[in-house]
Amino acid sequence: MDMQCDRQPLLVSYFHVLHVRSVQQSALTIVLIDLDTWTNTNAQEHWSECIRFVETERGLGRNCVFIWEDFWIRKRRIVESRLLALLGCAHRIPARLTAARRIDKEAANAFLEQNHLNGAVMAKYKYGLFLPARYFRVLSEALTPAGSGELLVAVATFSYPRIFNKDTQPLRSHELIRSASLLNTNVVGGLDKLLQAFIRDKMPGDIMTYADMEWSAGKSYARLGFEKISRTAPETICLDPVAMERSNPSASQSSPRVNIRNMGSIKFVKTITPIPIQHINEH
Repeated sequence: MDMQCDRQPLLVSYFHVLHVRSVQQSALTIVLIDLDTWTNTNAQEHWSECIRFVETERGLGRNCVFIWEDFWIRKRRIVESRLLALLGCAHRIPARLTAARRIDKEAANAFLEQNHLNGAVMAKYKYGLFLPARYFRVLSEALTPAGSGELLVAVATFSYPRIFNKDTQPLRSHELIRSASLLNTNVVGGLDKLLQAFIRDKMPGDIMTYADMEWSAGKSYARLGFEKISRTAPETICLDPVAMERSNPSASQSSPRVNIRNMGSIKFVKTITPIPIQHINEH
């Protein structure tokens, strides 16, 4: 795989920055956040400058991501897969070849643990895209399962509905909690197909979701009709520097923790024509 990689001056004098360009001419800026620098310098005081750097890069039309050391160590395959997708080097699977349907908790959680950087969390509704065996010809040899009639290539999970009043009418709002494609693939049109399957089944008034600022400004959501609503501030996360495991600051801690910070997130909402609540099957 042909790529050009150039090291840039340190960001705020601390963090390494790489500019990568693929043979497809996709440009990507990568900021590497190592824990030694984070904990043993005053780099934390310059976090807002780091965020502005990312915003500037994206404003210039370049993809820009932050990679924390713990993710690189514990979830390297998922990080590499996401980088390949951003560089246009992931294996492309047309969503039109797949079938969308509900899946159970076990299947959804297993897929997300293997393919989503933040793993699985509780969700009410789970949907998957399945590629039938007759279309395995579009897969590389490494991706082709032996003796299987289909392959799960993408998953999206959604929350229970929350009911709001809008223009004197009740509106059902769901959250798109997780979405992921199979490692090293880009299911072209996959999220749209999963959303449409959910909308047909549950007919929500709107769907909201969050874009992780460390990886994206949410352009893919905007293309699917989501509207940017608000932005959340960076949050503190507790990290075990030995096990490289993250936890909520409010959780009980049995070993020393390092406080790290994320970049915050952007809230998006997709509005759909609401229908009367009593017509919906919640199962």
